Amino acid sequence: MNNEQNLTMLCDFYQLTMGNGYFKTRHASRIAYFDVFFRRVPDSGGFAVFAGLEQIIDYIKNLRFSEEDIGFLRGKKIFSEDFLEYLKTFRFEGDIFAVPEGTPVFPNEPLITVRAPSIQAQLIETMLLLLVNHQSLIATKASRIVRAAQGRAISEFGSRRAQGASGAVLGARAAYIGGCSGTACVLTDEQYGVPATGTMAHSWVQMFDSELEAFEEYCRVYPHGAVLLVDTYNVLKSGVPNAIKAFDNILKPLGARPVGIRLDSGDIAYLSIEARKMLDAAGYPDCKIIASNSLDEYIIADLIAQGAKIDSFGVGERLITASSEPVFGGVYKLAAVEENGVITPKIKISENVAKITNPHYKKIYRIFDNKTGKAAADLICVHDEQISDMLNADGSLELFDPDFTWKRKRVTDFTAKELQIPVFLNGKCVYQSPPIDEIKRFCAEQQKTLWDSLKRFENPHTYHVDLSERLWEIKQKLLSDRRD
Repeated sequence: MNNEQNLTMLCDFYQLTMGNGYFKTRHASRIAYFDVFFRRVPDSGGFAVFAGLEQIIDYIKNLRFSEEDIGFLRGKKIFSEDFLEYLKTFRFEGDIFAVPEGTPVFPNEPLITVRAPSIQAQLIETMLLLLVNHQSLIATKASRIVRAAQGRAISEFGSRRAQGASGAVLGARAAYIGGCSGTACVLTDEQYGVPATGTMAHSWVQMFDSELEAFEEYCRVYPHGAVLLVDTYNVLKSGVPNAIKAFDNILKPLGARPVGIRLDSGDIAYLSIEARKMLDAAGYPDCKIIASNSLDEYIIADLIAQGAKIDSFGVGERLITASSEPVFGGVYKLAAVEENGVITPKIKISENVAKITNPHYKKIYRIFDNKTGKAAADLICVHDEQISDMLNADGSLELFDPDFTWKRKRVTDFTAKELQIPVFLNGKCVYQSPPIDEIKRFCAEQQKTLWDSLKRFENPHTYHVDLSERLWEIKQKLLSDRRD
């Protein structure tokens, strides 16, 4: 959904100082290639989930500097008037390629590639990283929590603990992409179509003279959607018994069935087991038990292992803030420059080997084993390389581990799928974001192509992201040249 919000000035100041510098030098017309990628999966997981592309599209479409923006920058007294005049008519004119939202992704592969005049490519760095880092973080965390629930529904409950309004709204959107069934955030439903759900808080129960009265009145108002919060006073002595009485007194005469009860405190495993017995004995085996209260993937997995009788979970602060590791760590790095149609690869070198970048204008293939349908590896190539050009005489493909040149993996009977798609070409959007339900389904389908060993929470298998032989040789030459 396009909210028509101009966030052009949400950038780092150095992007403007560099832009002014590029404008005053020969680099203004130089084409730059930047990659968005990340170096490590949060929570030491096996994969991440890419999200945030729809908001990037909205941002790029609305890039423009207002008169007020120009006046503010002029007041800084460091920008040339020619540069400020250029900003008055600023529009993005470049190309953007990206993997689709919901794609499982891995470290060091370009999730987004930007090809644009240097000033334009530099300016959009902050917002691209902000949107990708936030939503990919939450989508990845949601995927972990949903997998821990083993088919039980997860609803996102975290708005009140999110870092700001956009953190709540876009976080709920990302959580839905990652597999959540819905959200408590009404604005996310209104803007993005993520189903909003919710029933009552403890204050509803406290508002009435008795717990039974509170439950009965709620059943009268919502006879076909009654979920009662049973832990305001005492779950087993009053909460569940009064819920059963309200179901008997109000719903049964109407021919209606209760939807569920919710537990929000206490020993949830024990309470759910006892509550299940009571509901079943009262003739309500179809009444669901919902649990909330500072849950995450580890607590949910433990509850299920303990035999808890929980049908669905509401997860709040630990999902919306990804509290166990609240930074995704995506970066935006120059990979190449182009002048007069000639592309020159660029590399960043660091004493920290993990921070050495992969140079050049690139593309990514995902290699699928035709026998199993599972993803075998990702292959990063130079932009003009084709899989057919890399095959051995027997039709097999040899993959090079970028860290260990002696490690090779030969794949046969495979299908190679290019991951990135064009999103902007010459400044024009050429991609229509799918409906949110379609993105969510795509995410779930793509996760099925991953081996279970990648989905472990502890010591997951390492998925190989390999370089083509040509790209590996280009990287080694650049490293050697810099050492000289």
